[in-house]
Amino acid sequence: MQIDLNNPANLTQDAVRQMLAAASDEVHTQLRVTRKGIAYISSGVVGGAQIDDLLFRLETWAAGSGYVGKVAAADEVWVMQVFNALKQNWPNPPFDYIDIY
Repeated sequence: MQIDLNNPANLTQDAVRQMLAAASDEVHTQLRVTRKGIAYISSGVVGGAQIDDLLFRLETWAAGSGYVGKVAAADEVWVMQVFNALKQNWPNPPFDYIDIY
């Protein structure tokens, strides 16, 4: 699942919840935002790899840490933190790596 941040109506807490729920907690993941404004959770490429097309990214979430998946999506506080990170940093993040803790 992706969120197109170019349309402000697309960035909702429910969209963030769905994106988190769709990701697997069995592998390392990372929320990334492309320069074209597409937010997505990468499970194949994380950390500082292949970042040329990214505007910003969040820290890598370790497999089994509970930051993605259905349980994470049910955590209202966590959903709000991820939502706020996207809202506050699109389209002008202060850095290309955002730590939301």
